[in-house]
Amino acid sequence: SLVSKKNETAKGLLALALLTLLCEAQGRMDRARSQEESRAGLLRRVKRGWVWNQFFVLEEYTGLEPLYIGKLHSDMDLGDGSIKYILSGDGAGTTFTIDDSTGDIHAIKRLDREVKAQYLLKAQAWNRQTDRPLEPESEFIVKIQDINDNEPRFQDGPYQATIPEMSTIGTEVIRLTATDADDPTYGNSARVVYSILQGQPYFSVEPKTGEVRVSLAGMDREVREIYSIIIQAKDMGGQLGGLAGTTVVNITLSDVNDNPPMFDQKLYQMSVLESAPVGSVVGRIRAKDRDIGINAEMRYSIIDGDGRDTFDISTDPTNLFGIITIKKPLNFESKASYTLKIEGANTHLDHRFLDKGPFSHVTIVHVSVEDIDEPPEFSSAAYYIEVSEEAEIGTVFKTVSARDPDASNNSIRYSIEMTTDLGKYFYIDITSGALMTVLALDREELSWHNITVLAMEMNNPSMIGSVSVAVKILDVNDNPPSLTHYFEAFVCESAKAGQLIQTVTAIDPDDPLGGQHFYYSLAPEAANNPNFTLRDNQDNTAWILTRRGGWSQQDQSVYYLPIFISDGELPVQTSTSTLTIRVCSCDVEGNVMSCNAEAYHLPASLSRGALIAILACIFVMLVMILLMLSLRSHRKKPYLHDEEDNVHENIVRYDDEGGGEEDTEAFDIAAMWNPHEAHLVGKQRQDMLPEIESLSRYVPLACVGWPGSVCVGGDSNVQGYVLSKLLEADLDPCAPPYDSLQTYAYEGEGSVAESLSSLQSGCSNTDHEYDYLNDWGPRFKKLAEMYGVLETNNPPMW
Repeated sequence: SLVSKKNETAKGLLALALLTLLCEAQGRMDRARSQEESRAGLLRRVKRGWVWNQFFVLEEYTGLEPLYIGKLHSDMDLGDGSIKYILSGDGAGTTFTIDDSTGDIHAIKRLDREVKAQYLLKAQAWNRQTDRPLEPESEFIVKIQDINDNEPRFQDGPYQATIPEMSTIGTEVIRLTATDADDPTYGNSARVVYSILQGQPYFSVEPKTGEVRVSLAGMDREVREIYSIIIQAKDMGGQLGGLAGTTVVNITLSDVNDNPPMFDQKLYQMSVLESAPVGSVVGRIRAKDRDIGINAEMRYSIIDGDGRDTFDISTDPTNLFGIITIKKPLNFESKASYTLKIEGANTHLDHRFLDKGPFSHVTIVHVSVEDIDEPPEFSSAAYYIEVSEEAEIGTVFKTVSARDPDASNNSIRYSIEMTTDLGKYFYIDITSGALMTVLALDREELSWHNITVLAMEMNNPSMIGSVSVAVKILDVNDNPPSLTHYFEAFVCESAKAGQLIQTVTAIDPDDPLGGQHFYYSLAPEAANNPNFTLRDNQDNTAWILTRRGGWSQQDQSVYYLPIFISDGELPVQTSTSTLTIRVCSCDVEGNVMSCNAEAYHLPASLSRGALIAILACIFVMLVMILLMLSLRSHRKKPYLHDEEDNVHENIVRYDDEGGGEEDTEAFDIAAMWNPHEAHLVGKQRQDMLPEIESLSRYVPLACVGWPGSVCVGGDSNVQGYVLSKLLEADLDPCAPPYDSLQTYAYEGEGSVAESLSSLQSGCSNTDHEYDYLNDWGPRFKKLAEMYGVLETNNPPMW
């Protein structure tokens, strides 16, 4: 290229020299023609008196001397040095200089057409003596002649382009444009031709337009994704000696869905615990696809297998993996393994490449269910039981059953969770699961019992199942009706016969299915009283009416009217309630003014009969007090054992002959003395929680099914009872760390008088009836007179 530049420079200098000679010759010819015209005396416009022309200068002059451009000469210049040439305009003095005497113009700087293509200069001839211009100022142009000194350039390189893989031949990739700073109007310096230096045979370029195109079909992204090609742009039409520029084009193949998915394995093995909840993840699988992006997204489905109803599969958020989850609860004992046939398919298909399919794949997944030790399971999720409140103690009202779901099928032991039966109304047989009552049930006290029954594996006590048992107490008509409130009525002194003085109602704790229906009447002893009568309204109410008039507080201020009430259910329950009726003074409208009897004068002294009656009463009261003190003093002293004996881990024996002992601080003997009423005794041990009541006589217990065991008669319940007590002690975190064996001397229930012990008398809320003492003979005559019913001749107060 340096040789080429030197040749060009030499040619330019030669052309400039020839141009200069031509200009000088033309100037001489013009001057000669002007002289001839002036001799002829023709009247014409006076031509400029000096010669100028357009100058051409080659760029990039590298000589050591200033470059001669041209010469300015005026016809007034006679060569005597009187003319002075002045140069002004673009670059005058800095780029161009002029010899003011000869008019020679030189370039003193290197000129570059690509920086400035031409310069506009002004020239003028001055008279040195007068310092005035001889002619008007004239302009001329100095053009910079181009040489091929700039190679083509790609302004935006390197370039990035993307095309789909598998593109056809001729697919346009990118269009490139190279620019050349040389003059496109002069020669071939700016005529650019494109060629590819690197990238064959995959790509090609159009020589004139610079379009890069695909030249090889079937380029696969999965084989090669990125291509780097080099494109050259050369001026001088691509001829030898032209200047060239290159750029890099990085071409990326974008993905298309031309590869079907495929599982790595034909069979996958997975396992899951049978206790895993529904929705748990069993595992995940993936059908791999060589494509990327949306072309690799998958959709998974279970198309066959015996586990399609038990398991489900879904696609993860990346749309690549299939997540297998549990759809239904698992049970190792019912089914230990499942087989799933799973298909993975692309979600986005390219119809141009369907012949490369099918774009789906199938695999087999084998899921094994792992066994775990499960707690016992009851035959029912919950139990609902109805029990009559009149059920006897020891009645078996339900038998619950549970089994070990594991293959080992361990034996089960039953118990009641203590916190759900704080009153200890129920008992369950430890081996059979039979539920029974141990206390009398009362619907009016507690109508529902919600207890929890536990089932424990014998070989693994930590495995405990539970079930809820709802016990509804059915109503029995066992409560008599009574007046709604303690009524106290009044009757005005001015009341007439047949006047309503009170409306009474009754209540009954029972709840019959047909509703309450009460019947009212006066008690038999007051049925014929002359003062009041009762009318049953047949709507559970009754009216109290007067039977006469003429009432007076002084005659009698208070009347007591016994009312007999019965319900309509079987067995019929009755009661008698007393209504207190006061005689009051009222105003004319019937409003009570006063119910106190007016004071009246009594005799100053009591009669002799009255005094004798008062003294007799006092004497009877003193006799009763002395008798009660005498009975208490003859009560047996409680049995006291040796204080030095250790009460723990000893056999404690009680000689209970009459039932009068009260030594219940250490042990409760009421359970063995009278099991029917043992729950009424309120005394308990101080060092441990009360144990369950003895059921040896009244609760039938099943035999424990141990090898060699024999159940005979009433002794068949002993083993189950002992196991029940042992289980209760083992499960009780508050039980003391020692064993205690108690034996009791139980005399039985053969006595007609039953027990005369006072142990249970403090727990009874009912009044004792001693009418039977009259039937025991003369020995009990005194007691019959003290506690029996006394016959009196006092008239009733109604």
